[in-house]
Amino acid sequence: MRKLNVGMIGGGFMGKAHSLAYAGMPMFFWPAPGIPHRHTVVDITDEIAKDAAARYGFDHYSSDWRKVVEDPEIDIIDIVTPNDTHAEIAIAAAKAGKHIISEKPLARTTEEAKRMLDAVTEAGVKHMVAFNYRRTPAVALAKKYIEEGAIGKVLNFRGTYLQDWSADPNSPLSWRFRKDVAGSGALGDIGTHVIDFARYLVGEIDEVMGVATTWIKERPVQSGGADKLGTVKSAGDVEKRPVDVDDEISTLLRFENGAVGSIEATRNAWGRNNFLTFEIHGELGSICFDYERRDQLQVCFSSDPDDRRGFRTVFTGPNTPYGAALWPIPALGIGYGETKIIETHDFISGIVNGTEISPSFEDGYRISVISDAILESSEQGKWVKTK
Repeated sequence: MRKLNVGMIGGGFMGKAHSLAYAGMPMFFWPAPGIPHRHTVVDITDEIAKDAAARYGFDHYSSDWRKVVEDPEIDIIDIVTPNDTHAEIAIAAAKAGKHIISEKPLARTTEEAKRMLDAVTEAGVKHMVAFNYRRTPAVALAKKYIEEGAIGKVLNFRGTYLQDWSADPNSPLSWRFRKDVAGSGALGDIGTHVIDFARYLVGEIDEVMGVATTWIKERPVQSGGADKLGTVKSAGDVEKRPVDVDDEISTLLRFENGAVGSIEATRNAWGRNNFLTFEIHGELGSICFDYERRDQLQVCFSSDPDDRRGFRTVFTGPNTPYGAALWPIPALGIGYGETKIIETHDFISGIVNGTEISPSFEDGYRISVISDAILESSEQGKWVKTK
């Protein structure tokens, strides 16, 4: 069984999720397509990197990502750093012949994303952008129903991603609120997940009409480098600096296949924790999904008798996508970690078997194009094409 040495750049909370997936994947998907070996982790100082290595089970640590990229023992570069570093690391890794998985969004801008796509294409390496929510078994089941024609021609997609971790104006100014680092705000951070759902389930988006809003214009300067996602609040007389990205986006959609829809994403929705949802209507039925109830898919089919038509719940389990590798009883529980384990399995399978990997940097680039079109539409107040 082939072993693939992983160099992970970044040791924060996403590093924890990826490390868990590397350790757990062979336990779930056995025999595994390959064994991801946690070789080296990189962080901003040797001390922090050493702690990450001990915590996440890596053999080595470093504060120099360039040395890790050039290390001939490394097969995979895993990018779990803030958005402003994705392009430089990925392009260098591609030139060094490494396979690459990068956290989303792929880049801050379409121009950066295109350079990353060109680099991996030229190098002929495998590449993935980590939109792991599409690996939720209920989402994959929705895809199966749509492809089988169970709801007929898709007419409408409505997606949301609502959170409240930044609704408090005392939440500190992390890198996620800075355009020079993040590229955009709620759009790039969480809205891109819904765009990925829309493309994965319905098809390519042709045109958008968006509105972007910044509700909280300034925030307290964050102390320390760790991103606490609003769990630490600043109090008293502290320095504040401007927020130059969106807090919320809403956009109408027109798909190439004639379907229409909408997307809403905000980090300022009090009471919403991780409210990632979609509702899809077709000529023969409808499908609803809520990530906070991720073991469930709500379905309604026009073929149901009139006296019992309505949404019913399908619980994912052994007989639904990915179920054979997960837990033996339906509704036993699927978590964020399992989606990362499935993602890792599909990435390693693509490398070992030479098969197509999705979502790829091509998908990441297309989502970047759509995201830029949404912001352009908000500025111009009109529909904007995505090509």
